[in-house]
Amino acid sequence: MGSLSSPGSWITVSGTSLTVFGLVAYAMDHPTLNLLGLFSGIPVLLGGLALKSSELPPVPWLHPPDGRSQTLRQTVATDVQRRLVRDVRRWRYGQKAHLESSLEALKLWHGDKPPQLTGLREDDVQGRYQLTMRFQLVSDEESRAWLDKTDRLARFFGPGLEAAVVVVDPRCVEVRLLSC
Repeated sequence: MGSLSSPGSWITVSGTSLTVFGLVAYAMDHPTLNLLGLFSGIPVLLGGLALKSSELPPVPWLHPPDGRSQTLRQTVATDVQRRLVRDVRRWRYGQKAHLESSLEALKLWHGDKPPQLTGLREDDVQGRYQLTMRFQLVSDEESRAWLDKTDRLARFFGPGLEAAVVVVDPRCVEVRLLSC
């Protein structure tokens, strides 16, 4: 999903079009069309620009899901896993990072430089659904804090899940949620 397909982009383009329409109507001495274009175009344009400035794009797939993974998500995955995928695969506005409130509750949020969710992956693990979330960390020391929270992650995301934290490199961890 490119940034041109975001709701903020569509609203900005609509506002720009209405504003240009109003300016052309003004130049051609059409007062009614002028008012319509400018009085509706400028607020829509400003609203679109405001959305664009606080936009958080959907998290990309590390590997595109295959048919088997999608079937498992619909049949075997827990409600929490399905909600996580829905939540991070849509455009967000006014947040610094995906899963902001969850990371704050887990005490894995670090002020102005939060961990960033950089990718998702779905896997079939012996007929069970596994959702893998890859986080980019700010410092090398943070990975230790994530490893220490493994038990809390399993409890936080609810019953029916096993959680594992895998350190990919000192500044990158994966949280794997496996349905039971």
